[in-house]
Amino acid sequence: MRAFIVKSYGKKEKLHLTELPEPKVKENEVLVQIHSAGVNLFDSLIRNGDFKLFLPYKPPFVNGHDLAGVITKVGSKVSRFNVGDEVYSRVGDHRIGTFAEYIAVNDGDLALKPKNLTMDEACSIPLVGLTAWQALVEIGNVKKGQKVFIQAGSGGMGTFAIQLAKHLGAYVATTTSSANIGWVKKLGADLVIDYKTEDFETKLKDYDLVIHSNRDARILEKSFRVLKAGGQVISLVGPPTPEFAQELGLPWYLKLVTKLLSFGAKKKAKKANSSFRFLFMRADGNQLRQITSLIESGVIKPVIDKIFPFEQTNEALAYVESGRTKGKAVIKIK
Repeated sequence: MRAFIVKSYGKKEKLHLTELPEPKVKENEVLVQIHSAGVNLFDSLIRNGDFKLFLPYKPPFVNGHDLAGVITKVGSKVSRFNVGDEVYSRVGDHRIGTFAEYIAVNDGDLALKPKNLTMDEACSIPLVGLTAWQALVEIGNVKKGQKVFIQAGSGGMGTFAIQLAKHLGAYVATTTSSANIGWVKKLGADLVIDYKTEDFETKLKDYDLVIHSNRDARILEKSFRVLKAGGQVISLVGPPTPEFAQELGLPWYLKLVTKLLSFGAKKKAKKANSSFRFLFMRADGNQLRQITSLIESGVIKPVIDKIFPFEQTNEALAYVESGRTKGKAVIKIK
């Protein structure tokens, strides 16, 4: 099969198209022929080596986390899926590799593809959908009438999170450029701030939850100042916390590292009488099935910016890294 591999870590490194043997399927896995793969900034960060301390992939390895495709083989202990099923997934950590023609996936990380979506649309959902679900539903426990601030509303995660937060009954504020203001309002945002000309700190007050996705330390500091007492910041970009290290089962010295890294953020949260949580989303087929029901009922619609042919996977990554995407970029493999 053809696959794009990371030969060595580095921001200037390109993925390399190569031939690899078809993956073997374990008893609790299925083999998926990948039709389309979603492209995420996380894929670039993995290639760069930004997460190698916590996710030590040993090059060469196949990159990519999101897929939609068709099951071609089923492991002996798999009962939920059959050959021929159309599925989608954000594959589990340590098991990545969706920039390829085939992948073996744990059956617990899969869900049947929404019937009303194409393969290209479906593959755009899992990583951003699960991130939004885990932030807003699992951790944030967002209720009707609460105020939620979602940063970067026109990006892949932002477009999904706005729709989900509105479904949960929240008042939603977001940031984007002036060209996208009307567009994100159509997605459901109640208040849209032009990040180039306006300071969100002067526009927002007494928010219950901030979904933080900007690596600028000043943005994190401002995020605490727009919260009400008891509010929470859920960060998608860090700093990582000891709780995150505990969830991943990392050794004691990495728990110490995360304690040092997150000390400043935790201190700011305490000063603001709020909480700080770093969300490192996980694969979860059960949550993905709940997302499927929202998509099939029309509550949430995928937002596709651009579809690249498989051979242009590096160009797709570069496009996502540019920060100009309106929704998701997708690679068509089959």
